[in-house]
Amino acid sequence: MKKVNAHLHTPYSFSAFTDVNQALDMAVAEGVKVVGINDFYTTAGYEAWAVGCKERGLYPLFNIEFISLNEADQQAGLRVNDPGNPGRTYLSGKGLSYPFVLAEPFATQLADVTNEANAQVEAMCGKVNEILAVNNAGFTLDFEWIKNELTKGSIRERHLAKALRLKVYEACGNVEIKIQELFGKLFAGKELKSAINDIAGVENEIRANLLKAGGGAFVPEDPKAFLPMQTVCDIIVAGGGIPTYPFLADDAKGGYTDFENDLERVAKQLTERGFHSVEFITTRNGVELLEKYASYLHDQGFVVTFGSEHNTPAMEPIELFARNSTPLTDRLTQINYEGVCVVAAHQHLVAQGLRGYVDANGQADRSKRGEFIKLGDELITALPPNPLKGE
Repeated sequence: MKKVNAHLHTPYSFSAFTDVNQALDMAVAEGVKVVGINDFYTTAGYEAWAVGCKERGLYPLFNIEFISLNEADQQAGLRVNDPGNPGRTYLSGKGLSYPFVLAEPFATQLADVTNEANAQVEAMCGKVNEILAVNNAGFTLDFEWIKNELTKGSIRERHLAKALRLKVYEACGNVEIKIQELFGKLFAGKELKSAINDIAGVENEIRANLLKAGGGAFVPEDPKAFLPMQTVCDIIVAGGGIPTYPFLADDAKGGYTDFENDLERVAKQLTERGFHSVEFITTRNGVELLEKYASYLHDQGFVVTFGSEHNTPAMEPIELFARNSTPLTDRLTQINYEGVCVVAAHQHLVAQGLRGYVDANGQADRSKRGEFIKLGDELITALPPNPLKGE
């Protein structure tokens, strides 16, 4: 069974990877044959992904991710797949067209929501600079520098945390005691708990103490930064993709959100909401509960895919594991591969102007899933040998 990873963020949004080539080289080294780019709000990395995959004999999937809002769920106080914000719903689009083209009004809607997200981070940057000035840090953050040096145009909260860490370390000459003292001031008296060489830990503390709700640089997101869930699905379909619901699934204590805690009900509700595809970030979940959820949804006819995300500074393997580095079972590996085959077949057909797994309204005939699995397997199996490995 071929190893696949259908959800990877790159520096075109925020990522553990320094560039696309690093991600793809890791995939080759770990024997992962199918890889899906899955950045927030942008398809700007598609060309680099396509070229890099071709050079390495990898099969590329072209995906995208959004944060949407379901107002009915919000008013009901229903936590969907964001445990801290009722109604806020992460959505992915799988197998978008490449080369990517998006007609109006969808192109403007996508551009507007991206600009709103960037504006929120710029406002937080201003507040960080106020805190730096009050504490006589001796430096400020330059938003344009962050945009030009640390991003590919899409600016996330994590970029701001990374920039602050870099500037604090530079100002303190990388001296541990000075770094700890300055962060203590910036965190309003809270001490830095992470070791200074724990980059992911330090940046997560910056986010928690400064940029999240209750932090001194927190800026509430404008409602315009969240498109309605149906609008996001419409954009995904218009871009040639399959609207996909990302499961948060079980947390470390085995708990679930309000929306996901009843497996039979959530499968029914997702179908009623027009979803025929779901995904899991496997490192979040215990392997037994992951298999329970994924197997049930697969048996109900959903396309089920897995990914690792890599949307933090922490570097993890490209090969997929469940929580605590637990290997996936054969059943999970099979489910994931079949799901990836459907996405591969869908984007192959859409690229030729043909109907993919979902139609122009986002609807799917689940009885045809087997046909798409067969076509996708043929496409993936037909990959040329990897010239970089001397195959």
